[in-house]
Amino acid sequence: MTKDNLYIFDTTLRDGNQTPGVDFTLDDKNRISNILDELGVDYIEGGYPGANPIDTDFFNALPDLKKSKFVSFGMTKRPGRSISNDPGFNDLLSNKADAICFVAKSWDFHVEKALGCSLDENLASITESVKEASKTHSEVMVDCEHFFDGYKKNKIYALACAKAAFDSGARWIILCDTNGGTLPDEVSEIVSDVCKTVSGDHLGIHAHNDTGNAIANSLAAVQSGVRQIQGTLNGIGERCGNANLITLIPTLLLKERFNKNFNISITKDSLKNIRKTSLIIDDIMNRAPNKQAPYVGDSAFSTKAGIHASAIVKDPKTYEHVDPKLIGNDRKLLISDQGGRSNILSSLKDIGFNVDKDDSRIADLLNIVKEREAAGYTYESAQASFELLARSIFGKSKDFFNVESFRTLVERRNNAKGELITVSEATVKLEVDGERFISSGEGNGPVNAIDNALRKDLGKYNKYLKNTKLVDYKVRVLSGGTGAVTRVLVESADTETSERWVTIGVSPNIMDASFQALYDSINYRLIHSKAYNIA
Repeated sequence: MTKDNLYIFDTTLRDGNQTPGVDFTLDDKNRISNILDELGVDYIEGGYPGANPIDTDFFNALPDLKKSKFVSFGMTKRPGRSISNDPGFNDLLSNKADAICFVAKSWDFHVEKALGCSLDENLASITESVKEASKTHSEVMVDCEHFFDGYKKNKIYALACAKAAFDSGARWIILCDTNGGTLPDEVSEIVSDVCKTVSGDHLGIHAHNDTGNAIANSLAAVQSGVRQIQGTLNGIGERCGNANLITLIPTLLLKERFNKNFNISITKDSLKNIRKTSLIIDDIMNRAPNKQAPYVGDSAFSTKAGIHASAIVKDPKTYEHVDPKLIGNDRKLLISDQGGRSNILSSLKDIGFNVDKDDSRIADLLNIVKEREAAGYTYESAQASFELLARSIFGKSKDFFNVESFRTLVERRNNAKGELITVSEATVKLEVDGERFISSGEGNGPVNAIDNALRKDLGKYNKYLKNTKLVDYKVRVLSGGTGAVTRVLVESADTETSERWVTIGVSPNIMDASFQALYDSINYRLIHSKAYNIA
């Protein structure tokens, strides 16, 4: 059976850049363009040339793409003006992007209220813009903004906007759920009807996620006839975001309903890098990855319950809808008080310990885990600390340094300028290979200060920590009152490899809990460096 082609259109650099708190730099835009090109998406929408200095510079030196087509974005010509009398429109046409995408109003309410023109004038702007752009660009697209709301209020006019773009020569007419309020059954019904006016191989879907249905709406639109899907990496975008391509792409490639009927440009080899792609985008935005993200999240293939873990060991298909390795992810059987021997054995295997299932130390380790979790530890969130615990049980640990004592100081005072400031200092007394060190450090707070002090002077081990940094710090109070037990989770990273690991500390004293987690973090890093082999 002949398969239809589905085209993936990424708008991370334009629509995604409207995410609250996100402002991509020029370097960010070039890096993301290269990532998308390597992934193999069909179209990369770069932004609106001339809208701001960064986009202008970006379009003045177009990225060197090998697979993807580069798309500029802008408005149709202004109603009531000729093309020659619209400088913004002409600047857009002069850009040398591979394709151009116009945004056009398709809801009569917006045409009359926002544009302030007649319905016929708006149709004329669409027609003239597409015809003029076809002279300078090989592909012209029209985003029919607010299409679904427009269709529901004035079906005849919304369809007229789509038909005007199609009749004028637009390669793609994109049906936009701009407000994100349309539901999947409505999308299916409306797209099926639009296909009677404009053939589906010229239609696309642009879904926003305001009801949490952007992915479902995109898939419903495909099943009803559209052949282009627009979205963003990690689903970023204004308000609640856009359809998440990181979720859509694996679904299109791995689910039979789609892969038996459609071809997409992303290969299964490229799919193995999609988790890495997701993590890089989060890193560029300086935000923590969503651990429960479908397909690519840390928890996407994680199992906590012992009975489930036992089944997965026998056959992963019992609790996995796809093989995690296909998207560059890993199976995790989490260590917790709900887990059993299967969880422990799987975790030991993951860290390279080949242990006989009848080894008595497995029961010892499991009992310690359950005792500690009863006291407030949570090893499912701190796999690095679990590995250090397991190494101590199985004789594969190493004492790189010993801490004799530590202290922290927080001073709130006026500086020489009379400004009120808070200063944090920490001092650590430690021993490395029989040599005693006293190390001090300052920081934004006591935890940052003790982290700096710990890593400041570890003798011959210092060089193995130069790329290590603390990237996240979480505190949870486990019981009420000022003497409450506190749990601290510290996430650390290697700035060179982007590897991340999480460690844990629990104590009635927040600084003691923080110290435990920081101590584990440094030891974990040294265990996984050449320092482990130093005699």
